[in-house]
Amino acid sequence: MTGILHQPGFLGTNANFAADMTLVLMLLIAALFTVGFILARQRRYVAHRWIQTTGATLNAILVLWMMILPFRDFILRDIGGPRPGIFYTITGIHAAIGAIAFVFGVFVTLRGNQLVPRVLRFNNYKLFMRIAYSLYILATLLGVLVYFTWFVIVPNPPIY
Repeated sequence: MTGILHQPGFLGTNANFAADMTLVLMLLIAALFTVGFILARQRRYVAHRWIQTTGATLNAILVLWMMILPFRDFILRDIGGPRPGIFYTITGIHAAIGAIAFVFGVFVTLRGNQLVPRVLRFNNYKLFMRIAYSLYILATLLGVLVYFTWFVIVPNPPIY
């Protein structure tokens, strides 16, 4: 499996297959969250909950599997660096907002499935869902910017 992930990518940039796959999957997950948002607006709450829970689960898998190690290796350890400042700046901003969106989104998803203790439950569910959705979309847009920074703009892209 590792061999496939480190093959050249399919989007025509300097990225490997893993980075291209991550970008495409994150955009699909953002689309899934948007469908869930629309379902909530239509008061189709059961379908909304299933879609949002599926999106949050897929997002968690992708973040934990495909994003933490590159951040550690290419930002914290600076393997292959140094690189232009924009490489570190945009990635740091994305990581900070993405981490907040991830933790907050998982919490809201757990709350929506009644999997948090009563003391942690909140009443204004619509507000919390909208904040989680907005943070996720912002993190996704920043993730696209990270992809272009890493694999299009920077002359020495990260390579495993």
